[in-house]
Amino acid sequence: MALTCSDICKFILAIIFPPLGVFAEKGCGKDLAINILLTLLLWIPGLIHAICVIVYY
Repeated sequence: MALTCSDICKFILAIIFPPLGVFAEKGCGKDLAINILLTLLLWIPGLIHAICVIVYY
């Protein structure tokens, strides 16, 4: 699977604020809600979840 320019932008958004990367990839939905909760707990779990969402979708 090749990375596109939009994927790189989503990774940058995910590093800055993980829910932004998930929102850019999936929009509003359960993945965004899960990521917001994980980001509120700690930044690292939210970042890991955001990267997984971007890579798998």
